[in-house]
Amino acid sequence: MINKVIETIRENKMFNRSDKVVVAVSGGPDSICLLHILYTLKNELDITLVGAHVNHCLRGEEAYKDEEYVKEFCKSIGIECFVKRVDVHKLSKEKNISCELAGREVRYEFFNEILHKIDGQKIAVAHNANDQAETVLMRIIRGTGMEGLVGIKAVRDDIYVRPILHISRKEIEHYCLINNLNARIDKTNLENIFTRNKIRLELIPYIEQNFNKDIVKVLNRLADTMKKDNNYINEVSLQKYRKYCKSNREKVIIYKEAFEEDESILTRIVRMALNDLKGDLRNVEKIHIYDIINIQKHSTGKVIMLPNNIEVLNNYGDIHLYIRKNNKVSNNEEYKLSIDNQNNLEEMGLNISLRLIEDDISLDLKPNKLIKYFDYDKISGDIKLRYRKNGDKITPLGMKGSKKLKDLFIDLKIPKDERDNIPLICFGEEIAWVVGYRISNKFKTDENTQNILQIKIEREE
Repeated sequence: MINKVIETIRENKMFNRSDKVVVAVSGGPDSICLLHILYTLKNELDITLVGAHVNHCLRGEEAYKDEEYVKEFCKSIGIECFVKRVDVHKLSKEKNISCELAGREVRYEFFNEILHKIDGQKIAVAHNANDQAETVLMRIIRGTGMEGLVGIKAVRDDIYVRPILHISRKEIEHYCLINNLNARIDKTNLENIFTRNKIRLELIPYIEQNFNKDIVKVLNRLADTMKKDNNYINEVSLQKYRKYCKSNREKVIIYKEAFEEDESILTRIVRMALNDLKGDLRNVEKIHIYDIINIQKHSTGKVIMLPNNIEVLNNYGDIHLYIRKNNKVSNNEEYKLSIDNQNNLEEMGLNISLRLIEDDISLDLKPNKLIKYFDYDKISGDIKLRYRKNGDKITPLGMKGSKKLKDLFIDLKIPKDERDNIPLICFGEEIAWVVGYRISNKFKTDENTQNILQIKIEREE
């Protein structure tokens, strides 16, 4: 059995030499078996161990006995033990979530806290082959895809490791018996009040008796097969994502070419885009993925909202994903700019410098979207920066008549979500420059220009 664990550890590259490892220990057979095996292998693996136990305060005196058992066990093998007590039932009510979810959140927060405290590298948890089989079955019942059939991953985020994932519960119980570990038994695991418990206590035994006595092995083999196939498709999808998508801190753009890919690749590209945008895929369901795919079939300008304030825009076939912000700069705000001074507009992340040039020899005429030149003698009124208002017009360079700013944005194919955030430089009430795009014909320099105003804009990173 220990050889199977070593094989799992090495195959998945779970530990590096000198790793400090937080072992999650509930006191039950699984976690005690895990801790004992890692303790047995610690010199061979060259790792240092600490134990971490959370008392959920759900089972009265039994919970405190579990806590004491874990502390004594860690003391007996000479490792440090960290303990936290949390009233999970109270917490679940406060957060309006299930006790299971509240307990999971508390545990992983605590494990990460200890990892940081000891300057550690890994958190070892005791999921086993039966847990894997139960997870795969549960996901099949809920209607999962290939990603779900992978089940529990042996390594997650290069932090969470599961060394006994391929060890069955029978093997674990036998290991505890022959090593006299006397692990604690959580009686709630024997009550079929939760879905997982029903699968463990009723469905799997029924399948074993009536269909396949090796169902646990079969489901684990299925998970391993799905992992290999899924890893390959994900790698292809990642290459396509890098090819067809552009992302920054505020937005992800999926270019129209991505939607010509096979659906299995496209759905993964969309998932990667959402993960890039919000940092995780919580609350993202299959319907949301297909909402994004379907909006691409509509005409430009179509917008939909997804959970977590995610807004999706069809911009001429390219799909823009961004988090809707409620703190946009008001269109009524105006900022007066001074010549020969550094105008630092921190709230907008802009530095704007204005200087007068009397000799055009010093002009830098290389194309630059953020440096423009104007005939200073044609300017009247204050020089201001603001954002667009209803009815705004500009006379674009090369034109004699005015054009609505809205129409200019449409012609330039500027996405709707960006239009309110494009700075406008105004001379008096006239728009002189749609920053990054167009200047006004009214203030252009010509052969009669004597005084030139240079305006340079720098964006703070």
